[in-house]
Amino acid sequence: MENEIELKASKEIKLFERIAYGLGDFGCNIIYTAMTTYLLFYYTDYAGVNAAAVGMIMLFSRFLDGLTDIGMGMIVDRTKTKYGKARPWILRMAIPFAISGILLFSVPVGWDNGAKLIYVFLTYNLVSSVVYTAINVPYSSLNALMTQDPYERSVLSIFRNLLATAGTLIINSYTLTLVKYFGDDAGAWTKTFGIFGILAVVAFLISFAGTKERVKPLNEESAHVSFKVGIRALFKNKYWLMVTGILMLLFINMALSYGSTVYYAKSILGDNQLAQTINSIMNIAQITFMFIIAPFVKRLGKRNSMGLGLIIQSIGTVLLVVMGGSVVGIYASSIIRGIGGAFFGAVIWAMVSDTVDYGEWKTGLRMEGLTNSACSFGYKVGNGLGSALLGVVLSMGGYVGTSVTQSAQAVTSIHMVFWVLPIILNVLILVILYFYRLDDEFEGIIKDLREREVNNK
Repeated sequence: MENEIELKASKEIKLFERIAYGLGDFGCNIIYTAMTTYLLFYYTDYAGVNAAAVGMIMLFSRFLDGLTDIGMGMIVDRTKTKYGKARPWILRMAIPFAISGILLFSVPVGWDNGAKLIYVFLTYNLVSSVVYTAINVPYSSLNALMTQDPYERSVLSIFRNLLATAGTLIINSYTLTLVKYFGDDAGAWTKTFGIFGILAVVAFLISFAGTKERVKPLNEESAHVSFKVGIRALFKNKYWLMVTGILMLLFINMALSYGSTVYYAKSILGDNQLAQTINSIMNIAQITFMFIIAPFVKRLGKRNSMGLGLIIQSIGTVLLVVMGGSVVGIYASSIIRGIGGAFFGAVIWAMVSDTVDYGEWKTGLRMEGLTNSACSFGYKVGNGLGSALLGVVLSMGGYVGTSVTQSAQAVTSIHMVFWVLPIILNVLILVILYFYRLDDEFEGIIKDLREREVNNK
């Protein structure tokens, strides 16, 4: 009976719906990748804002994000429309998302430093703490609402990562090219993200129209739990705690490695345009491998797939450092890092969705919105910590964006943020994964939930 239910759930998700689901993260990643990879570089080298000051703003803003994430999660859980409770927010926030992204890259360069920092604080928080939260928390909740089939969730997570990486590829491949085309000044960044904003809106509209929410809670009271009760239930969910910790460390790592690539290319390899080459090849390799990764995930499971991906990624990063700026080194390293990213990117969001079911089994409360918002808080804080750490380490090393050459201490700081700290973070994630056992327990949990559903009727 259980296999029949799971087979039916798998058949409900057609190819177009999987693509439409993935396009939601394609749209999100247009701004997220820009914030992770190029925003600090834009601030320091085009808008003339101090790296350490910006890093502190990013860090503070990420903790502010925690409040808005939790609030948005509770709003999602209480939303009830004919379109469901997550999809309406994708529709409502698509255009505000694009506009706020343009404002992010429109710092008035003629203002004094204090005024610039105020503008950065306001626009960064508008994007990160308000608009991005209002569209990404509902989108992240959608996987758990579309199906309870564990393999289908992994497939949806693969499509999410595939399309998200495609968005990353576009940003990494064309941002600096378009900036150069539009005049290679601060205003060129505004025009570039005007184009990217339109692309994001189209992706969100397709995602809204092409997906469907199917999973309903066993306990309808889940939609009316208080903040205190909801948070208490979350902290009884040990696997949610683990996944949130993994997300935080993973996104600290991503903020460091992606954000430092342009500095590494500029100051170590001698050409900032190589950042596009490195990231683009990595993204292409990740996208390519995503087409064949499903059988590996099915065989290895989510936990082992993530662990393998982290190890492969670390090997690729070290390879680039060892082989320097050679063409072979850049290509080989980027391909290996892309394959590693495909493994852990394919499973992380499915792991979040699985914690929703574990939480319902453990506490009787099904809270897709609150669970995903708390995880969102984890990875946003991670991104903020990573961005702040990037700015602080570069500043401590004496990095000067307008200088043609950098000091030996500045070069050391770039090495630190590009590969030393990311590998340490990968090791910490592997330690957490050692204690993660939900893959083995999940079948029994779903079976028990289905029995409860039958008994409640």
